[in-house]
Amino acid sequence: MKTIIIGGVAGGMSAATRLRRLDEKRHIVVLERGPYVSFANCGLPYYVGGIVAERSSLLLQTPESLAARFALDVRVQHEVVAIDAEAKTVSVINRATGERLVEQYDDLVIATGASARATASDIPTHTLLTVDDVDRVTEVLDAAGPEAHAVVVGAGFIGLEAVENLVARGVAVTLVQRGSQVMSPLDPEMAEPVHRALIEAGVDVRTGTTVTSASDGAVLLSDGSSVPADLIIEASGVRPQSDLARAAGLLIGATGGIAVDAQQRTSDPAIWAVGDGVEKIDHVDSEPTLVTMAGLANRHGRAAADAIAGASTLDAAPALGTSIIGVLGLVVATVGWSEKRLVASGRPHRIVHTHPASHAGFYPGAQQMAMKLLVDPQTDAILGAQIVGRDGVDKRIDVISVAMSAGITASGLSRLELAYAPQFASAKDPVNLLGYVAENLATGATHTIQWHELDAALAAGAVLVDVRTAGEHASASIPGAINLPLDELRDRHGELPDAPLVVHCQVGQRGHTAARLLGQLGYSVSNLDGGLKTWAEGTAAQARHSAGASATSLRP
Repeated sequence: MKTIIIGGVAGGMSAATRLRRLDEKRHIVVLERGPYVSFANCGLPYYVGGIVAERSSLLLQTPESLAARFALDVRVQHEVVAIDAEAKTVSVINRATGERLVEQYDDLVIATGASARATASDIPTHTLLTVDDVDRVTEVLDAAGPEAHAVVVGAGFIGLEAVENLVARGVAVTLVQRGSQVMSPLDPEMAEPVHRALIEAGVDVRTGTTVTSASDGAVLLSDGSSVPADLIIEASGVRPQSDLARAAGLLIGATGGIAVDAQQRTSDPAIWAVGDGVEKIDHVDSEPTLVTMAGLANRHGRAAADAIAGASTLDAAPALGTSIIGVLGLVVATVGWSEKRLVASGRPHRIVHTHPASHAGFYPGAQQMAMKLLVDPQTDAILGAQIVGRDGVDKRIDVISVAMSAGITASGLSRLELAYAPQFASAKDPVNLLGYVAENLATGATHTIQWHELDAALAAGAVLVDVRTAGEHASASIPGAINLPLDELRDRHGELPDAPLVVHCQVGQRGHTAARLLGQLGYSVSNLDGGLKTWAEGTAAQARHSAGASATSLRP
């Protein structure tokens, strides 16, 4: 039996090596159009920035090492240009010699991945998707010298990784983002700390802006300004490389990705597809989606090999989109859906904001995190989460991701038994705290309003009460708030007006205590979710938008 695999990076190489471990006698051919296979593409930006010092460390395997260990027939610079599904052949061009070949297969795996979105043909851009890309970028920067200027187009994961590494290299960076905020998967109040960190690092951030043309070492932006550019990096997104599959008559989904079943089989029973060019099933709504993550590519490559070898019939797990990035000292992580996406889909949801420390506050080095949990109000299912901080973000997003996969409810987070020592966590872990708040909302023990709902509540007659200390109120406050400290509330609550109350503190915890007290004293009261901290981040993002960043509303 002969299996041909098109593409030799994450998904393709996982399929190849897994298939060999399952079937020693099979002839496995990997056809890769580039000069390298099995390279660490997620590490490419860090080589540009000098964090990864040796280029060779990104090259995990070679055709020779793969042949020695796995008896794989790996051919680099071999581009598949056509698939004949009826004849079970692929047409191949050897890019080094120009020779044209036709290869027969019994099973075929398409692992062509995704490519950068097309830009205007007159704008010379670079990407950071392959080793060759990085070589060209470093050559341009070396030639530009110590006063190099770069424009990065797109403020998503790849764009921000590029920005961080260009800054580390000493390059002056302009970040151009078509949308109204950086990190569009985040909700605005969660993205604001990232925007602020970019500004503080000296990055020229242009939201609501596009590149319209480039010439003579500069680019012209849609806001009418011109900025210097020795280098332009295109990072505004990727699209599935599904052209081969489409031309072969395979079913392409509405997302533009190759449609596959639960074992990664395409509409042709002899052809499988894996990686970034393939549709996944979304965990939240069970609909086809695109998720471009190396972990999923590797997992689905393994699953395709299992199916080809007849080793497993397990269905692929739905995709959560769990992701994380480090940018300029911050760590940003997401899983599932954002509030913006839930609102756009018309799906009911509850929101929880917290701002816990990464570990016990009395132990040196604790760092504050901003955490946001999205919850289904009917089932208490976790719909998504976002975390921004420094230490401890990674393990919390992973716990929430596992909880979503396992069907643990939002309230159920309060009952997870998580490792505790002062230097690693708190006795009430931040994940547990999310669960406590979610449980209070589910049982009606507390009622909250969101930062973007406050103005409407006040306009309707509610009164805002700041239950922090007088000193805290004097240093920063929400306009119009009455200051009545929590510790004086029992004795002085009679000073409050006969009106619906919204209480707030710094992050929401004292506000919850105040809301419970006042509710039992007969007041109609809600707590401002996430307190002053969340309100300040949200309104800062809103103010920036209102100043003309974009025509798209930042409000969820």
